[in-house]
Amino acid sequence: MACTVVLITGCSSGIGLGLAVRLASDASRRFKVYATMRNLAKKERLLECVRGCHASTLEILQLDVTDPLSLAAAAQQVQEQRVDVLVCNAGVGLMGPLETCSFQAMKTIFDVNVFGTIGTIQAFLPGMKRRKAGKIIISSSVGALQGIPFNAVYCASKFAVEGLCESLAVILQQFNVHVTLIECGPVNTSFLANLQRTDAEGSALQGLDPQTRALYSQYLQHCQSLFRDVAQDTEEVLQVFLEAICAPCPPLRSFTTQFFMPLTRLKLTSPDGSEYVRAMHKFVFSAGEAQGDQA
Repeated sequence: MACTVVLITGCSSGIGLGLAVRLASDASRRFKVYATMRNLAKKERLLECVRGCHASTLEILQLDVTDPLSLAAAAQQVQEQRVDVLVCNAGVGLMGPLETCSFQAMKTIFDVNVFGTIGTIQAFLPGMKRRKAGKIIISSSVGALQGIPFNAVYCASKFAVEGLCESLAVILQQFNVHVTLIECGPVNTSFLANLQRTDAEGSALQGLDPQTRALYSQYLQHCQSLFRDVAQDTEEVLQVFLEAICAPCPPLRSFTTQFFMPLTRLKLTSPDGSEYVRAMHKFVFSAGEAQGDQA
């Protein structure tokens, strides 16, 4: 039986690296993994993690999802001339008051998260449609389903990908191609450390009003406590990806955590959005407000 060919973007760290290792290390050799990353200088960690694995189950390719030529070159290097499972994992974050986000920083977010995802799907979708088989799995986020304070541009990019995939799923069921969004909450990876973030003490905030600066400081404290108390281990999240990869007919959305589900449901039970806005404000800022009241 032929192995399942899986191509994963963003494999230099985090979920992409972990998933590549898990699939390439499969004892039954069910998968041939093409682990891709923009900068091949970062491949050493992946190579260290798969040391001793079957050499035939993993290849590392250079791939910049924002570069059509890079996408085309990577597709040509897939020896099997097919990709059964495409995992769009490459992504970047941007945190801070909207007024402090530069045009270039915002453009980078959309170039990678939105247009990079679209370009990657475009590169491999025709083959899946011809074969009437395939899976497209997207590393998504709770920030794709609900607006998060001081993550406006990031959330906008992830909301866009949700619309993209939901629209595609309606059509692609005719071709036996399944689209699945893996909705992740906080995960213990380097994503938070690597994202572009406005420094709470930096000069970019000096021109802002005092209330926005105070709210941002509260949000950063909330974010730290959330990652400390709620963040999932990568292995727990990878299990959800593996289930989607192995399922004959995976759903459009799979959630790695139920922690944020009450907030997500509010958007359906209160369609005008007012209850969600109040609930999210309370969730993020209530602790800081309580401390202010006590002071």
